[in-house]
Amino acid sequence: MQLKRVVVTGLGALTPIGNSKDEYWKGLMNGISGAAPIQQFDASLFKTQFACEVKNFVVADFIDRKESRKMDQFTQYAMVSSDEAIADSGLMDANPNPDRIGVIWGSGIGGLKTFQDEAQNFFSGDGTPRFNPFFIPKMIADIAAGQISIKNGLRGPNYVTVSACASATNALIDSFNLIRLGKADAIVSGGSEAGVNEMGMGGFNALRALSTRNDSPETASRPFDLDRDGFVLGEGAGALILEEYNHAKKRGAKIYAEIIGGGMSGDAYHMTAPHPDGLGAKNTMLSAIDDAQIETSEVDYINVHGTSTPLGDVAEVKAIQSVFGDEAYNLNISSTKSMTGHLLGAAGAIEAIACVMSVSEDIVPPTINHFTDDPALDPKLNLTFNEAQEKTVNIALSNTFGFGGHNTSIILKKFKP
Repeated sequence: MQLKRVVVTGLGALTPIGNSKDEYWKGLMNGISGAAPIQQFDASLFKTQFACEVKNFVVADFIDRKESRKMDQFTQYAMVSSDEAIADSGLMDANPNPDRIGVIWGSGIGGLKTFQDEAQNFFSGDGTPRFNPFFIPKMIADIAAGQISIKNGLRGPNYVTVSACASATNALIDSFNLIRLGKADAIVSGGSEAGVNEMGMGGFNALRALSTRNDSPETASRPFDLDRDGFVLGEGAGALILEEYNHAKKRGAKIYAEIIGGGMSGDAYHMTAPHPDGLGAKNTMLSAIDDAQIETSEVDYINVHGTSTPLGDVAEVKAIQSVFGDEAYNLNISSTKSMTGHLLGAAGAIEAIACVMSVSEDIVPPTINHFTDDPALDPKLNLTFNEAQEKTVNIALSNTFGFGGHNTSIILKKFKP
């Protein structure tokens, strides 16, 4: 069977460093940190009192008040980013067959704030079971894809992938596979997360996963730095329109990049810690490279998972050096989480967008907040510290890994007809 080509024709982003794809990319290029003291609730008693929140976002500017009340914040974010991507692509202007357009989304947690609010209301009351009739449909993770499809009348494949922080990349890989197999003409894909609330912060603090650098939030996310002490929780969404090449060509769509491969693996090691030698990360990168039918020497840039945890950063670098050998020294490697924080299930979406733009614009976003070299990391690697670097980027690889040992990699290529 001849597999079809899959291209990216639309982008949308709602992030801690920009509320549109253009603002987001500008934030990356300027090395802006999205971390600041938490505004959504009083975090004064929490070990971590800061996060990478979406800023200056007024839901009423995008969604009717009556409708927005039926949505958890993670769904609101999904709607806004997907609206931008769909408009950017011009897909619906071409009167496509709605039965051939799907929505495959990713979210690691879903409606955590909705669950928190409903539980709080119940247990603070007299025990009488009074619940919002939209409690369940607001909370369930799959509702984001459902709401996007309902609004746009899209009747193709429709579901949400849940694989912790690998969720959005899993959604992109599934979308890529269905389109190249001829099961759909286009798919709205990406991910959203809204975990900056009491339960989210408290839970990750209990795991000792978060940075506690309360005196300097803007420098707290520091992947690969000797003094990194955990990740910074982020929130937001990213959306990409994936489309079969001939379908996009026929309607005269602009094409940002081409997706050429995807890989998935499991660590089979630990609930929250990565395999110390990066075995799962190694396997998923090798799988993606094999799927793309390219040589390791052809990869120019890796957007790493790079969360700023002591164990995770070292394990991922070990995996990269195992896969690429001496060719690793020719790569640019960077962690955009140093700027956005960790968007959990949405991370893979906004990081794939960073790769799309890098391939399109021939520039690599930086890893900011580097102050002290870590002797556990090879100093000859180009980790793109502190400033964006101009470079011809023909092929970029994006890694995302999740609790439970879920590993995903996706490969994007500069588009050529």
